[in-house]
Amino acid sequence: MKITNFKSVLAVALSALALFVSGCVSTPTGHSQAGVPLLKSTLTRRYPRSVEQLVAATRVVLTRNGKLSVDNSVDNSFQAKVNERDVWVKITKVDDKVTELVIMVRKGLGADIDLAAELDKQIALQLTVTP
Repeated sequence: MKITNFKSVLAVALSALALFVSGCVSTPTGHSQAGVPLLKSTLTRRYPRSVEQLVAATRVVLTRNGKLSVDNSVDNSFQAKVNERDVWVKITKVDDKVTELVIMVRKGLGADIDLAAELDKQIALQLTVTP
């Protein structure tokens, strides 16, 4: 009888844990996405380039690697699908010489920080090619 009791308590504890770690995460573009909020899915980088240069490089990289679905020139944000993962990029001016890039990659409820780092690296390399 005690084993049945333990199994019931374990099932309730696992259900509570599943509810605790699942939820919503905020994307760089300000929307909510279903996912586990405890997973690292966002990289923030700063570049000594203009917003226009970073936007151009990001557009090229996202188009080359997947399908660009949102290209918002008003707030310099992008949404794309790369390797069946959702990608969000937000570009903001920090000051006259520095621009910030925030990139988030998620697949389902999980995160893919490796793809975010790879896209960030490609954007940085594209900045060396783009005048």
